[in-house]
Amino acid sequence: MEAIPFVVVALVVLLPIVWFVAVHNRAVRLRQAVKESWADIDVELKRRYDLIPNLVETVKGHARHERETLERVVVLRNAAMQKHGSAESLAKDENALLVGMRSLFVVAEGYPQLKSDANFRALQEELALTEDRIAAARRFYNGNVRELRNLSQQFPTSLVVGQLSAAEASFFELEDRNERVVPRVDLGAR
Repeated sequence: MEAIPFVVVALVVLLPIVWFVAVHNRAVRLRQAVKESWADIDVELKRRYDLIPNLVETVKGHARHERETLERVVVLRNAAMQKHGSAESLAKDENALLVGMRSLFVVAEGYPQLKSDANFRALQEELALTEDRIAAARRFYNGNVRELRNLSQQFPTSLVVGQLSAAEASFFELEDRNERVVPRVDLGAR
């Protein structure tokens, strides 16, 4: 008979402790997942940044009088490459870079010999693959941010996560739906 009150007291004391530890560990895992998924985005962005100069040089060889557009793309690329404090600040530079890349492909449209250049086509295909990888990494990152935000804002888990001072991660979103995809130039023979 004395064991029943002891079991009840033990459950009342142990269950909240177990719950607290489980929520704490989940928050830690989510913070690490956010960091890891951001690193995946960073890798793909670096890959894109490395492709852009090659693409610009290829276009430059065919479109010498389009210097202003080419220089603008290089400036936008360099601005986007700078380290940013948050996903929001990086997204602004990425938006500008995507607009610049769109203008670069518009320039390429006017040069049939450029569109038929094997090096240009290979670079454009590589850039398209990289854009797809960036989009996938961005979706994964935003999913992790959403999950961490939910955990930190839902009651009662917010009590635990709030005490851990879980940093509020920001989503990595592009502003305009039209800027979400680098335009693809039709490279078919004409």
